[in-house]
Amino acid sequence: MSYDSWGPTDLAAPTKRELPLVPVEIGLVLEDAESGWVGAVTRVEKSGGMHVMSLEDRRGRSRSFQLGFGFLIEGRPVRVGPPAPRAAATAPARTASGSVRVEGLRAQVAKASRIWVEGKHDAELVEKVWGDDLRVEGIVVEPLHGVDDLAAAVAEFRPGPERRLGILVDHLVEGSKEARIAAQAMSAPGAAGNVLIVGHPYVDVWQAIKPSTLGIPAWPVVPRGTDWKTGILSAFGWPHAGPEDIGLGWQRLLGAVRTYADLEPALLGRVEEVIDFLTA
Repeated sequence: MSYDSWGPTDLAAPTKRELPLVPVEIGLVLEDAESGWVGAVTRVEKSGGMHVMSLEDRRGRSRSFQLGFGFLIEGRPVRVGPPAPRAAATAPARTASGSVRVEGLRAQVAKASRIWVEGKHDAELVEKVWGDDLRVEGIVVEPLHGVDDLAAAVAEFRPGPERRLGILVDHLVEGSKEARIAAQAMSAPGAAGNVLIVGHPYVDVWQAIKPSTLGIPAWPVVPRGTDWKTGILSAFGWPHAGPEDIGLGWQRLLGAVRTYADLEPALLGRVEEVIDFLTA
């Protein structure tokens, strides 16, 4: 299977009479065939008896379109339909993390304890899968935007029995730069017993999404010296010129994640370990 043919929505081959129907969903990237406008779906609403969606391009500009014919996905014509209906629950409702959903319970006021992750994409992935659980527990996820100054950040946080930290680090393997940084951070005042640093083996949190979730056999191998995210988007045949393209690419990948089952066990176990540490 070639990567450049992959997309987050499985599209059937069009027949002579009928175009494939694609239910609209947040993060779906579409091209308006008439105007050439390309953007990701950021909002869907019903107005005047018809569904309207907002497409945001890589420069942050938005335009509204009525659902229906006249759209392309990676150059292939499709008919965009209303959001797919949710199946009626026949068993206890569960969150994306697999926990039994607690109905009617308000989110707790945020506690002093925090989960720190390396960046915005890590935070969005954790929020999508574990967000319901974390709101019940009153735990907030915050992006660090890198871990180079982790020891100073931990010291500034002033951890203690009522201010605990769970930190998730990318590429935390023995002998790595990240492992040395984590060891230094654990020497900060108050860290012992109140800070837990765990990690996954992936270069980037993108890789924690199972290839099968994306409909690919494996993540592409990015040549040394090439920015990893840029290399991945290039291998998929997606735009990859700058930060805007990377952001849109991530939204497409994140849109494919529905539950914990779409993620690798190496990430699942570490996040659950952090949540257990903070809520014990």
